[in-house]
Amino acid sequence: MSDARGAGPHRQALHDGWTLRAVSGRQAPPEVDGRAVPATVPGCVHTDLLAAGLIPDPYLDDNETALAWIGRTDWVYENTFDRPAGDHQRLDLVCAGLDTVATITLNGVEVGRTENMHRSHRFDVTSLLRAEDNTLAVRFDSAYRYAEAHRDRLGDRPNSYPEPFQFIRKMACNFGWDWGPTLVTAGIWQEIGLHGWSVARLASVRPLVTVDGGDGRVAVHVEVDRAAELPLAVRAQVAGQTAEVTIPAGKRAAELTLTVTEPELWWPRGYGGQPRYELTVTLHGPDGDTLDEWHRRIGFRTVRLDTTPDAQGAPFALHVNEVPVFVRGVNWIPDDVFPSRVTRERLAHRFDQAEGANVNLLRIWGGGRYESADFYDLADERGLLVQQDFLFACAAYPEEEPFGTEVAAEAAEQIVRLASHPSLVLWTGNNENIWGWHDWDWQEPLAGRSWGRGYYLELLPRLVAELDSTRPYWPGSPYSGNEEIHPNDPAYGTTHIWDVWNTDDYPKYREYVPRFVAEFGYQAPPAYATLRRALSDEPLAHDSPGMAHHQKAADGDRKLRRGLDAHLPEPRNFDDWHYLTQLNQARAVQLGVEHFRSHRGVCMGTIVWQLNDCWPVTSWAAVDGDGRRKPLWYALRRAYADRLLTIQPRDAGLAGNGGLAVVAVNDGGRPWRASVTVTRLTLAGEPRAKATLELDLPAYATVTLPLSAELARPDEARAELLVAEAGDRAGRALWFFAEDRDVRWPPPALVAVVEPFDGGQRVRVTARTILRDLTIYPDRLDPFAQVDEALVTLLPGEAATFTVRSDAPLDPAALTARPVLRCVND
Repeated sequence: MSDARGAGPHRQALHDGWTLRAVSGRQAPPEVDGRAVPATVPGCVHTDLLAAGLIPDPYLDDNETALAWIGRTDWVYENTFDRPAGDHQRLDLVCAGLDTVATITLNGVEVGRTENMHRSHRFDVTSLLRAEDNTLAVRFDSAYRYAEAHRDRLGDRPNSYPEPFQFIRKMACNFGWDWGPTLVTAGIWQEIGLHGWSVARLASVRPLVTVDGGDGRVAVHVEVDRAAELPLAVRAQVAGQTAEVTIPAGKRAAELTLTVTEPELWWPRGYGGQPRYELTVTLHGPDGDTLDEWHRRIGFRTVRLDTTPDAQGAPFALHVNEVPVFVRGVNWIPDDVFPSRVTRERLAHRFDQAEGANVNLLRIWGGGRYESADFYDLADERGLLVQQDFLFACAAYPEEEPFGTEVAAEAAEQIVRLASHPSLVLWTGNNENIWGWHDWDWQEPLAGRSWGRGYYLELLPRLVAELDSTRPYWPGSPYSGNEEIHPNDPAYGTTHIWDVWNTDDYPKYREYVPRFVAEFGYQAPPAYATLRRALSDEPLAHDSPGMAHHQKAADGDRKLRRGLDAHLPEPRNFDDWHYLTQLNQARAVQLGVEHFRSHRGVCMGTIVWQLNDCWPVTSWAAVDGDGRRKPLWYALRRAYADRLLTIQPRDAGLAGNGGLAVVAVNDGGRPWRASVTVTRLTLAGEPRAKATLELDLPAYATVTLPLSAELARPDEARAELLVAEAGDRAGRALWFFAEDRDVRWPPPALVAVVEPFDGGQRVRVTARTILRDLTIYPDRLDPFAQVDEALVTLLPGEAATFTVRSDAPLDPAALTARPVLRCVND
């Protein structure tokens, strides 16, 4: 890249050679106070102190508590570098992300101050740079001190946790959540470097992609920064089409429109392919030299949100390319408390897990971050839809300065940054704040003070409309679409269902027929190997110190026990408790998903809370903090399959008195034709009644097939079940007439044969009796071992093969005995 004036930009990363030290007298212990340690950039204080051996791992045992001083300490990062070669009219210091309250000095001169983790900043440092030995320092003041000062100045506002997270534009969950640790970070968390340029540069490029009839259109909005008032040319190219426009001297903006005839459309996964087209925008000077360039891959697709009132209330249905999409979603939280540890490879693995569970949408929750370029690029590539919350969660947020200005700048930057991504289909104003204002006793303590309404219902919708009208905005999750209707009314818009976890039993999901469920979930502990890595408890128990510390939900252990008591046998020890709580989590979410999907048409989406964890913790996640799949993941894969067969109660007279139906849901693109056999059996496998139902189901449709009283009414509820099958076990649905705790289970009898193969072992289990929710936990023998299936119910005489992958052979006897091989009736 040329360094001649006007010939092109020069970018120099400043990621090497940094040191970090605590500002003396600010909370740090003696071994850290004032001591300079090597710093990794991008990174944060916690990871640098950990790498230097100065703190224990914050994720282990209760170390988090002993490290609270880090968030109350001021820190300084320092680096020395030489001025880039070349004759540039401008040299800018570009900070992609500073966490959070930063003062930047260069050669002892203050360059700027920042107070928003979610924005980038650019500073002209041309006149401050020496040829050699430039000293750059970034001081981070305590996030606590900043937030508490604004809280004291503006007056406190209600929130869900006793922390001041709404008084600073920072990742809220750094201050702790009901699944996360309180680890308040500081640091240069994204790229930092120098940008040398002359004449002009591309300040922003905002491509708005639409499809009209068979044609795709790209309206490219360009803004430039200038170092010279000369005429400029902007050229855009995509799919063989080129457009060019002149920006006269004194002007800083231009728009170009490109039309592509009949482009291939970008589709969500499961609906079609994900073709993308390279869009290139270049900026040229008067002599034709290239001054700057910008590249993205875009996709042609339309997205529309249908909220037209109907007889049931008002729907919430996403249409992509005018096809209604039933959302099979999961909520996404930051995958690590320390974002620099989340690599593209790690995200790709997490996306593999989402796709493996038949997920088609990720909702990026509003207490975390605007996700990375890698996250969005992977979503584009794989056809995973994304709902991005603006970053407000579970609190009344002040709208006074400096927050009003910061929020407007942050939102505008992120809307522009993400406009090119076809996977982004919905912006949401906040998480639970409108609901909180209505229902969580906020109004009296607020006493008329601002709480965020102006953001969600005025500022953010205006910015989305101005900057990117190609995708919808929804003011909150949950929200009914109208301030006159309760924000969490299931008949309107989006709904969160949390009474099931907090106060009720999970069959209550069946009392709801919502239009769209944006949050619901149930807890369970992480994998055994994850617990053993993170906790030093001896013995490990559900209420041992480490387990208790890594259970952040209010009364979480008691709620887990309430669920066990309602459904499952009494656990005899920790191994039983671990298996049964994981099983109950899977059962609860599967019941909810299958019920909501069975009402496809009225309900058009479910977003399970949650896919992932950020550390080892008992939580609602399907994938734990070490990346291991919990049994919930396997249940979700089944419940979110394109073709779902489920047995559902369909009137008030269930409880063994009839009122059952088989519901078939086809979310695939092809018709589903099959014969469905429904059999009422004893636990010993003896048939009591049988019927065959014919299934002829179009794509993207559902059908309800009522069952006769002969099938739906058992002779003995505690000893019978219903089995519905559509050709194979993947198309099988079960209905037990009694809770597991009351069922007359026979002692399990089975034959297990272990056969090695390259990369692992196959475990073939043949049932001599019924085996309820048979699961193998190979991580108890090898922390890195994985199994392909879980929660398999076998009737007498049936067999299943489990594929266990591990680097080293596992002991066959241990692999086929408790506590590795489990079923409810063991």
